[in-house]
Amino acid sequence: MKNVFTLVLVLCLASCNTIRVNYDYDKGTDFTNYSTYNYYPDMNTGLSELDTKRLLHAVNAEMQAKGIRFSEDPDFFINIDSESFEVASNNTVGLGLGGTGRSVGGGVSVGIPVGQPKLEREIRFDFVDAKKDELFWQGQGQSNFKENVSPEAREEKLHALAAKVFSKYPPKK
Repeated sequence: MKNVFTLVLVLCLASCNTIRVNYDYDKGTDFTNYSTYNYYPDMNTGLSELDTKRLLHAVNAEMQAKGIRFSEDPDFFINIDSESFEVASNNTVGLGLGGTGRSVGGGVSVGIPVGQPKLEREIRFDFVDAKKDELFWQGQGQSNFKENVSPEAREEKLHALAAKVFSKYPPKK
């Protein structure tokens, strides 16, 4: 019984910390043509300088694991953009009032939000063919974000996001 409780607790905590991923790509693209990459020189990630370094380190690790090399003369460029925004809390308390009597009924219900809004971060990765200057793959990850966490926690979160987004590259046809 104790193991079941522990498993349920772990699943609940993991579901609160999920990373949602979306991706899109040009169906006519031959992904085997792309073996080297670089970043846009004027890229503005929207992250702090330290978080940008952490994210680039995570992206480099994912690309290297896929056998794609960093190069000064790349097959494609990576552009990274991010945005932070608040999401209203889904937790509410319902108050209701109602009554009936002799074929007459009525009711009133009010949902009162509980808790603070959550801060979310969305990071988008654009892969652009270096010769054609055309977007051929785009992935984005969205997850909750806390500003006041340790550098280790930030790095772990960015690595997890990069790993999940790049698990969809190259796409399976």
